[in-house]
Amino acid sequence: MENRLAEGKPALEEYLREAAGAEQAEVLQAKPLSGGAIQENWLLDIWLEGGSRPGRQALVLRTDSASGVAVSLGRAQEYKVLRAAFQAGVSVPEPLWLCEDAAVLGRPFYLMQRASGVALGNRIVKDATLGGDRRKLAERLGAEMARIHSIEPPREDLDFLEMPEGNPALYTVQRNRAYLDQLGMPRPALEWGLRWCERHAPDSREIVLVHQDFRTGNYMVDEEGLTAVLDWEFAAWGDPMSDLGWFCARCWRFGRDELEAGGIGAREDLYRGYTEASGREVDDKAVRYWEVIAHIRWAVIALQQGARHVSGAEPSLELALTGRRTPEMEFDILEMTPPSAWEER
Repeated sequence: MENRLAEGKPALEEYLREAAGAEQAEVLQAKPLSGGAIQENWLLDIWLEGGSRPGRQALVLRTDSASGVAVSLGRAQEYKVLRAAFQAGVSVPEPLWLCEDAAVLGRPFYLMQRASGVALGNRIVKDATLGGDRRKLAERLGAEMARIHSIEPPREDLDFLEMPEGNPALYTVQRNRAYLDQLGMPRPALEWGLRWCERHAPDSREIVLVHQDFRTGNYMVDEEGLTAVLDWEFAAWGDPMSDLGWFCARCWRFGRDELEAGGIGAREDLYRGYTEASGREVDDKAVRYWEVIAHIRWAVIALQQGARHVSGAEPSLELALTGRRTPEMEFDILEMTPPSAWEER
């Protein structure tokens, strides 16, 4: 991508000039952002002469990596979701321009304003100087989730999003079982978890837009608090409790298991922020059910990413290591699903 971006600089500058209605556009600096096995992100500093946004701009260019996972949205779709979230008042970087012409950089991409802060999950959890008051941060994250869930179908601009057939929980079980079958790997603990979730699926009260990857590591904070919610490539229609379950899942607490809300706060603070912003009561038992689903989903995604390396399609140490994370999730699934533990909850 780095060579392609350098070679495509004139075409990118021409695209920026036209998109911004500027007299001239210049890419002053382009720097890759670390992380992201599914997408590529680049920090861009550009200069626009005239047009709708004159002057120096700090942007992020987001495009596809060499390969992805089965449920990841394309960049044009992700751009439309980000735009809908921005319009709903969610704290996201403002989406600016979408380019679907592969002739510019070889792949579709979009540009958004750059958000300041830190997104690394491990660092956020361990560094108490980040995020401001952690109780307020947990409440704020609950409120952000509520704003996402204020977007409901039908939406003509989001008609590409996956809609669950029947019960969202059972639909999720079926999809992940199918993904596991496609991989052809015997994983008894995951099969146990899928069967357990099939037998304990809660009734779903409503269908809303769900982020499906709202977790510590996918939002940015500075010393004051939240600055942006990131990474919308898994968005779909679904049960609102599923996002809360994903956020609270043990696999996203980065070692701070006692802080059940993403390793940064108490579950009650997250729930309170969500309820106050949405007027929707949190079903705690349903949230804990979706935490089991979260571990199954993450385990399957980890296996898919590991398979990309093993197959030779995309040799990558990061993908190889991700694939070896699966036993951690399997252990958590078995711990969460014995009948005695569930009855106590």
